[in-house]
Amino acid sequence: MIKKLENYFELKTKGTDIKTEGIAGLATFLMMAYIIVVNPAILSKAGMPFSGVLFATVLVSALSSIAMGIYANLPYSLAPGMGINAFFTFSIVMGMGVSWQTALGAVFISGVAFIILSLTGLRTEIVKAIPKSLRFGLAAGIGLFLTFIGLQSVGFIVSNKDTVVSFGGLNLTTILFFIGLIFTSVLVIKRVLGSFIIGISFISVLSVIISYVGAWSGWLDKPIITMPEEIFALPAFDVFLKLDILGALTIGMILPIFSLLFVDLFDSLASFVGVAEAAKLVDKDGNPTNIGKALVVDAFSTTISGLFGTSSGTVYVESAAGIEEGGRTGLTSVVTGLLFIPFMFLSPLLSFIPAAATAPVLVLVGVFMAKPLMDIDWKNFEESIPAFLAVIIIPLTFSITQGVVWGFLVYTLIKLLLGKAKEIHWIIYGIDFFALISLISPMFVAP
Repeated sequence: MIKKLENYFELKTKGTDIKTEGIAGLATFLMMAYIIVVNPAILSKAGMPFSGVLFATVLVSALSSIAMGIYANLPYSLAPGMGINAFFTFSIVMGMGVSWQTALGAVFISGVAFIILSLTGLRTEIVKAIPKSLRFGLAAGIGLFLTFIGLQSVGFIVSNKDTVVSFGGLNLTTILFFIGLIFTSVLVIKRVLGSFIIGISFISVLSVIISYVGAWSGWLDKPIITMPEEIFALPAFDVFLKLDILGALTIGMILPIFSLLFVDLFDSLASFVGVAEAAKLVDKDGNPTNIGKALVVDAFSTTISGLFGTSSGTVYVESAAGIEEGGRTGLTSVVTGLLFIPFMFLSPLLSFIPAAATAPVLVLVGVFMAKPLMDIDWKNFEESIPAFLAVIIIPLTFSITQGVVWGFLVYTLIKLLLGKAKEIHWIIYGIDFFALISLISPMFVAP
């Protein structure tokens, strides 16, 4: 058995062994495991049952990561993407009034489209056509969006009729959030393995202690959080195969599907390139090894996400944690995938975790996603102005779609007025076409 594993994953050829790959898989899992709780927390705001989304999250993460290991033999692990889940919830379901079942149908359709694009090689070509400044701006804008969601979820930021938004004031929830933010930040800075999970666990336990002590002493009228009556439960199938494909095959869903494709497209390819560079898993031309197979698995992940009941799956940059531990083959991602499976039986225990525990993670993910801002040439205004608009419009409109629309339209118009039409790839005009449709025709934004 050991010999077969060594041969199949080419361990000796790549200078690694089973023990190293196992430790690497564990490291990646500890860095990614926060998604088990955070993803259901975000999608539940769209009206989806927490326990059902948790099961879908675990299933997609496990099967996608294992598939990456077995099919592509790469140490990249996958799970429902941060940013994509926010787009699913706040832009498609809450923003456009689309049912979550129809939104899942859109995820499935985008996955099928991804498979076609990946098999034909068009997926890579599309990314090459998009200006780097807009890629960087949109990534950072999504990061700010997640941060805003996190701050809003604990009442740190609240609506204000005079100033639109304002500070929500100090209370027990915001204080717990702040403690969690500082505590988790220190762990991240010290590069403690599993920083997010440790931070979530710490604030969750602290919240329980304060709740019961406060209620017992009379300091609190009632606990701010209560422990679940049970720890284990069979997987919930509340969202499994509940997608509405026919509902997603309407004119009004063209832009949402396109936006899902767009957001997932850059999220996955940026992760592929970044992780491949960290692992030195590149060919002589500097392109990621086995990128074709890796993209097919990523497309497969998005497709099963729609079937199982969650937002699109994608490669996680947290895979770099396993690579730093020596992971170089698909055995790393297989181990990571297997470690997800037991958590499908822990939905009662995980469902009690408060927003004060998950909000710090959203804020810190926003920090990580803001890194591309350093790569924008801010002195080149024809590039930086559209990028900046994408960055700021996404959180302020609470819509990733609006960031895409205005970022691309402004980029195209600036280039045209400067007489630089030759610099605009024909694919950009296609994106602009869908952007204009979304703005001028109400039927394209109706469910």
